Amino acid sequence: MNYQQMADLVLNRLKESGGDGRWDDHLSLATWEWPQGVAMYAMFKVYETTKDPGLLEEIKAWYDGHIAKGLPGRNINTTAPMLGLTLLYETTGDKKYVPYISDWADWIMNGLPRTEEGGFQHLTSDCINEQQLWDDTLFMTGLFLYRAGYALRRQDWMDEAKYQFLLHIKYLHCDDNGLWYHGWCFIGRHHFGKAFWARGNSWITAGAVDFAEWLPEGDPVRRMVLNTWQEQCAALLKTQDEGTGMWHTLLDHPDSYLETSASAAIAYGLLKGNRLGLLNCKTEALKAAEGVLSQVGPDGLVGGVSYGTPMGNDLDFYRNIPIQATAYGQGLTFLMLTELMRDEKG
Repeated sequence: MNYQQMADLVLNRLKESGGDGRWDDHLSLATWEWPQGVAMYAMFKVYETTKDPGLLEEIKAWYDGHIAKGLPGRNINTTAPMLGLTLLYETTGDKKYVPYISDWADWIMNGLPRTEEGGFQHLTSDCINEQQLWDDTLFMTGLFLYRAGYALRRQDWMDEAKYQFLLHIKYLHCDDNGLWYHGWCFIGRHHFGKAFWARGNSWITAGAVDFAEWLPEGDPVRRMVLNTWQEQCAALLKTQDEGTGMWHTLLDHPDSYLETSASAAIAYGLLKGNRLGLLNCKTEALKAAEGVLSQVGPDGLVGGVSYGTPMGNDLDFYRNIPIQATAYGQGLTFLMLTELMRDEKG
């Protein structure tokens, strides 16, 4: 089976998933939440690679259907699908999407709770997370705000997204080892359980290289983001599992289980970094990809994915997150496959 066929298998399994639209249904596309946002972004990456008009129509139908039903309340996680909507607008030029993009970006700028120093507080559907910065936030919200600013010519939105990357680097990037903590709280000024959580790190590995690609050459923020990202990638390679090429859910604790969604997003970042000439670790990146693909069942369901993970106050919290199939597990796997397909096509 080639990479295109594998991508189709993974994507079709996601599209066949049922669900009742509950916000905490992490597999079904009937829901508008962060797992689905990750999946839709990945689907756009597949479309950019294949230019399949049928896939574009499926993406359009998903967004049109949710808009017709009414979008949910706004928070960091429900912002994630807005990135795909912005890309849909850029691709189709259909101005009916502009009010949704504009209104949501305006809420981020003026309605989203802020931490000290103006950080995006990681507000979710079930918790306000007062004065907390999470590494998830940059992927779920920062990427959208920048892309919305680019699409609608709003420099203030683009500048705010750049500031958020710098602020999160300041508080979540660990100077000692190059990895990222899961979160920081200004109340008490601490990193919770001091966890170097794999999927949290993977949001940076995948998101920072995309963000940096959008920024102009010579931009000092681009330099800072890339330097931090390259340091993280080097640190990740030191924690890669020798046997499988994957990563443990606690990166520096081999007693924690190997986790597929993080490994897929890390592999995506490493593969793309190699393609862009920013890294030199293609052998390790391909080994990671093969490890991820070994977790894809014959029905296309991606196994070994840890369920949604709130902030943990000790490391055992992460060790005990259950394994469950999810839309982001499917989505990050075929996000990774977009880079493999590029390589396969030469």
